[in-house]
Amino acid sequence: MQEEILYTPEELANKLKLSRYTVYEMIKHGDIGAHHIGRSIRISQSQLELYLMSTKQAENLYEAEIVTEGEDKFAQVGNVKISVSTELEGRVRLMIRPEDVILSMGTFVSSARNMLRGVVTDIAVDNRRAKVFLDVGISLCALITKRSLDEMDIKKGDTLFAVFKTMAVLVKKQ
Repeated sequence: MQEEILYTPEELANKLKLSRYTVYEMIKHGDIGAHHIGRSIRISQSQLELYLMSTKQAENLYEAEIVTEGEDKFAQVGNVKISVSTELEGRVRLMIRPEDVILSMGTFVSSARNMLRGVVTDIAVDNRRAKVFLDVGISLCALITKRSLDEMDIKKGDTLFAVFKTMAVLVKKQ
């Protein structure tokens, strides 16, 4: 199991290009969650992601309605159903980190509950990474290595499957 990253307020300020004072004020006002460990303060990666989600500063953000089908819960975004693990009901916001999305040329058996078929609409590439945008009924961004992009020979118009675990979907009340 991977340990969660914890940032000091100073590290987070540097990451967000803010002053340390601003980060402390954000914590004080409850804008961003933090762990108080003794006299120290630490902000987890998931607390940062929830903050970014609330400010719409992240990709793959959606407004959805939670629907229950048998024992399964889904977030309905337009005509797209995304498997989620939440106790929340009604209107919610969700976020799927682009680095949590796996791209596949076809379907396969896995523990991931979300396997959405889509068409590549755009690709943004730098020296090491590529953002691949798919239309799966909603726009979805996947972050992969440039090597994967080249080896899979992904280009606009290709049909791919976006695969991600239910637990990779962050759900927050609107």
